[in-house]
This record gives sequence, C-alpha cells and structure tokens, in this order.
Amino acid sequence: MRPLARKTILPLTMIIVGATVVVGYAAEETDTASVGRSSFGKSGDSDDSDQTPPDQEPSATAPADDGNAYTPRRTEQNARIGAIFDKDDSGDHFCTASVVQSPGRNMLITAAHCAFDSDAGATIDNLVFAPDYRNGDEPTGLWKVKKVIVDDRWIKSNDENADVAFLVLDSKNGKEIQDVLGGNTLGIDRGFDNKVKITGYPTSRNTPITCQNRTTKFSDTQLRIQCTDFEGGTSGSPWLADYDPKSHTGTVIGVLGGHQGGGDEDDVSYAAYFNDEIAKLYKHAQDED
Repeated sequence: MRPLARKTILPLTMIIVGATVVVGYAAEETDTASVGRSSFGKSGDSDDSDQTPPDQEPSATAPADDGNAYTPRRTEQNARIGAIFDKDDSGDHFCTASVVQSPGRNMLITAAHCAFDSDAGATIDNLVFAPDYRNGDEPTGLWKVKKVIVDDRWIKSNDENADVAFLVLDSKNGKEIQDVLGGNTLGIDRGFDNKVKITGYPTSRNTPITCQNRTTKFSDTQLRIQCTDFEGGTSGSPWLADYDPKSHTGTVIGVLGGHQGGGDEDDVSYAAYFNDEIAKLYKHAQDED
C-alpha cells in the first residue's frame, strides 16, 4: 500500500472496472498461484517458517502483549474483516479487506496493490471477499466485487502514498454487506500516534491473526507499526482505532501497505497516511456506486 498526497482542488482521474461474474463456489480445479501479486509487498506470498502465532482469546484483564500476534476469537468486530480470493475460494487467499461504512452499504477498503495489477495496467477482475473466514468456513458466504476504485497516482507510478483501494460489492440475497455485518468508519488526518488493532489473513494460515500496538511516524505520509508475523496475505489489513462496544464500530485510520507494499519484514508494517486525498478517493467511490 502507498502513502497519500496533500489537499488539491484538481480532480483525480480514477479507473473503475466492474468485476466479472463469479462462478458461485466453483468446485473446478484452479491454479492456486496468485499471478502478479506474490512479488509485491505483503500480498500473496506466505512465510515458509513453521512459527505460528498461538491461539488466544485475550480478556479485558489479560490482553495480549502489545506487538505480539495472536489468533482472535470470532466477534462482531472481527466478522467485518475477511480474506480476498481470486474468482472463488478454491485457491489461496492473497490479501485482506474490511467493511467500511458508505451510503450504498456495500463497500470494502483494502490496499491498491491487492486490486490493481500493475504489470497488466488494469484492475483485477473476479475478486471475491470471504468475511470472517476460518478453515474453509464462511458464515455469510462469498461476496462478489463489482467495482474497484484506485487513485490515478497508483495507476501511473505505484505511488506508495496512494496504496489504498475501495471495493464495491454486489448485494447477496437481497442484502448489502453492511446490512449483514455493519461497518467501520473512515478516519482522516488522525495523526501518527494511535493505539490500533490490526487483523489480517496470512496466506500460510486459514485463520486470521490480530495484534495491538501504537503507530509511529515513518514519514510525513506513512505510518509504521511493530506487530509480529504479518507476512504475505496481510496486505489490506485494517488499522482500527477507537472501537466503541456500544455502537460496535471502530475507525479505520490505515490499511497495511504503502512503503515497500507494507514492509519487507514480517514484524514491521506500514500504511499510507489517510489525508485529504484518501478522503477524495472515498467520496469518488461513493459517487460511482
């Protein structure tokens, strides 16, 4: 994912491409390789090490140590985060996305490099989202991506300050995804020091991992955090601040990506700073829905 630029009055050029129809939950054999994704940042590739974060369900009195990954329990909050697959769930999941509130109630946020193939110069068709995915279990099924919205800066040059994408989903059984799972708000200009919770789906695992820690400033346009075991597949993971148990919502202030596509070390990750350019992209995504 990539950082953002500052305020401008000039409109940005976007590419918006509708995803083609997904063939349900196809049982046909498909190549599990994620072509064009595994070489960039923390998308696609899995870590071959056998170190797996322990299963934990931290309580209010004994939270996991800051910076250490664990397997989270299933909650309403965690259900809004899921794995991204290509076409159906027969192959490997290669990125992470989460539900963000929108007027259409049908929007996800992830990293631009998860949804735009820079080699082909086009958005990636056939994406599907599996919220709360665990060991093949999909409580609300697969949701088809209808449109991908990315910033022109990413399209032209893979600008790390624009490594953010919004995905518009098809409805399912007459309902939008936000009607089913709720959604988090988008936080703009929240500063560089925030306590956040990050949840993502490493390609090497079929359950998510979670970590809490404080963000730091890497540059004027990039956030940095230390969290263990965020390897390939965790690109697009939301950085969630200020979760309110009463409203069941939090605020997404970043998504894993940006500098080095999210980082070249499993234990250090980055996110583009959400400034006015990301706010414009979010508004454009709503207008195009």
